[in-house]
Amino acid sequence: MRRTFIKSLLAATVLSMSVAGTAKAELSGSVNYIIPFGPGGESDISARFQQPFFKEKFGQDMVISYQPGGGGAVGWASLNGLNGDGQTIMGVNLPHIVIKPAQKDVGFTTEGLNSFHWFHFTPDAIVVNASSPYQTLQDLIDDAKKNPGAVTLSGSGKASANHLAQIKFDKMAGIKTTYVPFKGTGAAVTALLGNQVKAEWGYTTVGAKQGDAVRMLAVAMEERHPLFPDVPTFKELGFDMVGGAYRGIALPNTASEETTELWSSMIAEINQDPAFRQQMLDGGFAMLDVGTDEVDEFMKARTEQYLADARAAGLIK
Repeated sequence: MRRTFIKSLLAATVLSMSVAGTAKAELSGSVNYIIPFGPGGESDISARFQQPFFKEKFGQDMVISYQPGGGGAVGWASLNGLNGDGQTIMGVNLPHIVIKPAQKDVGFTTEGLNSFHWFHFTPDAIVVNASSPYQTLQDLIDDAKKNPGAVTLSGSGKASANHLAQIKFDKMAGIKTTYVPFKGTGAAVTALLGNQVKAEWGYTTVGAKQGDAVRMLAVAMEERHPLFPDVPTFKELGFDMVGGAYRGIALPNTASEETTELWSSMIAEINQDPAFRQQMLDGGFAMLDVGTDEVDEFMKARTEQYLADARAAGLIK
C-alpha cells in the first residue's frame, strides 16, 4: 500500500507540474497602459483607439496614464522596475528607443526593453502650406538646389524620425535644406501654418488632421496611403524611402514568455479588427503587425539603419 501511495503521489506531482507548465497567462483585472509622453500626441491617440476594442474583446478596462519626460526616456527607464505580471504595459517608439541610448546614458538600453509587438507607424511626409508655391516634390528640390540651406523645414525634435528623414532625403536628392526642430508635431505644424518655415517633415497624420489647409508632396510608404490616393510615394519619385515613427508595446523584462505571447496575440487581434483598422487609416496612420516571431529581425534591421543614419549626420559617435 505504501508503494502504491508513493506512486500515486509521484503521478499527481508530475501531473500538477505538467498542468502548471502548460498553463496560459491571463489578465486578472484592468490594465494600466502607460504612455511615456503627455496627452494629445499620436501615441495617446492610437492608444485611445485601442481602448474600446480591448474592452470589447477581452472584457477588461484599459486605463491610460502618462509619464512624460526626456522625450520618452523617463518612462522607458522606469519600465523594468514595474511588475511583470502583465497588468502594466508601456508604449514604445522608434527611432526614439534606439537613438536616445546611443547618444548618452538615459537609464535604459534598446536591447533591455521587452518591445514585443509593433502595431502601426506614422509615415514620414513632406508637407507644405496650401498656399505654398511648391506643387510637387520636384519644385522643393529645385528650389533647394538653387538656394542651398534656404529651404527650411520644421519637424519634431533633433534625432527624431522627422530629423532622420530630412538627413536621409537631403543625401538622396543631393540638396541642402535647413531642419528647424520643434517640441513635438503640433508645434511643427503651427510653424508651417504660420509660414515660419517653407515646409514640414511631418507625417501622414498631419495631412489627415489639417485637411485642405496643407498639401503633402510625398509619403514614405511602399504604396500610396488609401486616405491620400493622389499623393505619390517617395519610391514612385525615385527615392527609396519607407519609414516614419513606429509605435509598439513593451512589458517589463520580468514578464514571462506566456504573458508576452498573450499580449502579442491580443494586440494582433485588435489590429486585425476591420473597424479598428479603418479608424486608424482614417486618422492617417499606416498599419503594421510585427509580433514576437518577427520582432527580433525587425528591431535588428531598424536599429542598424537608424544608427547608420545618425552617425552619418554626426548625431552620435
